[in-house]
Amino acid sequence: MSPAEEERSLPLPERWPRASKFALSACAAAVAELVTFPLDLTKTRLQIQGEAVAGPAVPYRGMLRTAAGIAQEEGVWKLWQGATPAVYRHIVYTGVRMVTYEHLRDSMLGRAEGESFPLWKAVVGGVSAGAIGQFFASPTDLVKVQMQMEGKRKLEGKPLRFRGVHHAFLKILSEGGVRGLWAGWVPNVQRAALVNMGDLTTYDTVKHFLLLNTTLVDNSVTHSVSSACSGLAAAVLGTPADVVKTRIMNQPRDKQGRGLLYKSSMDCLIQTVQGEGFMSLYKGFIPTWMRMAPWSLVFWLTYEQIRRLCGVTSF
Repeated sequence: MSPAEEERSLPLPERWPRASKFALSACAAAVAELVTFPLDLTKTRLQIQGEAVAGPAVPYRGMLRTAAGIAQEEGVWKLWQGATPAVYRHIVYTGVRMVTYEHLRDSMLGRAEGESFPLWKAVVGGVSAGAIGQFFASPTDLVKVQMQMEGKRKLEGKPLRFRGVHHAFLKILSEGGVRGLWAGWVPNVQRAALVNMGDLTTYDTVKHFLLLNTTLVDNSVTHSVSSACSGLAAAVLGTPADVVKTRIMNQPRDKQGRGLLYKSSMDCLIQTVQGEGFMSLYKGFIPTWMRMAPWSLVFWLTYEQIRRLCGVTSF
């Protein structure tokens, strides 16, 4: 058998390992996103409350009342408004960050199989992978955030801005150019770096700590414990940056694509703390955590299982 024929006879994960891992992680992320999306919408609505541009004063109803209010006032299916760009975003974001992290961890940072991996190296890998993945996915995140606010605009008597996902992309592109698609990318990338320091770093570190230092084996129990830890760490680290990111991406813009409320992510941070107090940076923390915990659980369990079924080694 010639080398070319031998290569063609190999399973897909061995012939194209990175492409296979990208596809598997994107599938797992799409499942997790659809299951937990209503909590993301609730979180976004809570974070926008208190903004000067938000219109009439809105009561701080809390997570459950906000979710129930959306269902009653706008319809149950509106809890999934913006889900399409969210799935698009995770196909790009999660696919890139997972492949990047594994490449950095196994090739550049030199993790040896069966040995402990220094925490600082896991942090470097997680932060870098999150930042790179989010930069590529930033346009889809912008569309997702703006579409999530369409139901609120309708209730306030304001005209809807978008007819759908593709119209949103085209309108943002026509009004702000290519640069407009990356509006808010700096806080977006900052948030993703912090979230992945909590998510990827914590999951990888906890999982391999348990495997090396306890009687647990590489199964669903270990994956569940690791994902619970990673979801909490990601929520604590990522919520303040998420609040800033959401406000910058949702603010009105001039014809040049410049924001009318905030000059930068730091300006948004200062205005938010001065106007609403430090704890306003943790608006939506409970729905963020309650979303990240099941999202992390669904994602990691699904991802580890489909890797095993497809003959790819465990993460």
